[in-house]
Formats: sequence, structure tokens, C-alpha cells
Amino acid sequence: MPNYKTSSHIRSILKGISWRIVATTDTILVVWFITCFFSDCSLEIALKIGASEFLVKLAIYYFHERVWLNVLKKQATSTKEILYKTISWRVVATTATFIISGIILDAFDEVALYIALMELFTKFALYYFHERLWLKLPLGRIRNFFFKK
Repeated sequence: MPNYKTSSHIRSILKGISWRIVATTDTILVVWFITCFFSDCSLEIALKIGASEFLVKLAIYYFHERVWLNVLKKQATSTKEILYKTISWRVVATTATFIISGIILDAFDEVALYIALMELFTKFALYYFHERLWLKLPLGRIRNFFFKK
């Protein structure tokens, strides 16, 4: 039986996919709300931004996760560490949201800015609780159950 790390690449990928599902749903709702507030409601733009973010931020999320594990040599486990990790992710992700929104909207104006700012608040809480949930998941035990000899 292979010796698995606490946080394997597979775990980082699965965690990234689960986060992107939550985050993309939030992004679509935020973009739809903001476009309704500033102009005509546009589900099409919300879906474009959401889909673009899913792909781009999945890669960024994986890299962010591996930096925390390999460069900082730390899996965030305490409330304080998870808070720091949440802040670092929000800086990266909110910047990416602003850039993606600006590109798709073809304008880096107040609409793109409000999308990024609203997402900053909604996703801060969502990301924090997502991290806490993943600390409780017994993936090592599940993996051992399926792959035991």
C-alpha cells in the first residue's frame, strides 16, 4: 500500500473542483445581480464570466493550495491559519474576477469593480467554511477503504 501525504495532489484537485462549483454558482448569482442593478439583467454575461472563472481559477486555486502546502510548509488547520489562507486567496481571486469581468464586459468600469467587490464579501465567508469542511473530510480513510489490499 502506498504511503499517502496528508494533502495529496488528488485531494487538492478534488478540493479545487468542489470549491469551483460553490464559487462559480456564487459568481453567476453576483454577476446577474450586479448587471440587473446597473443595466439589463444578463444571465448570458453571468454564465460567461462564471464559466471563464471556473477554468481559470481552478488552475489558480490548485497552485494556491500547493503553495500553502509546499512553500509555506503548512496545511491551514487552526482558525487563524484558515483566516490567513482565506485572505490570501481572496486577494488573488478577487483580482482575477475583476480582470475576467473587465475582459468579458469589454470595460474595466464600475460594473466589473462592483462584481469583484461583492464577490469579495460573499466568497470570503464561503471559502472559510469550505476550508473548515475539508478539514473534517476523512479522505485518507475513504482512500484506504477502497484501495486496501
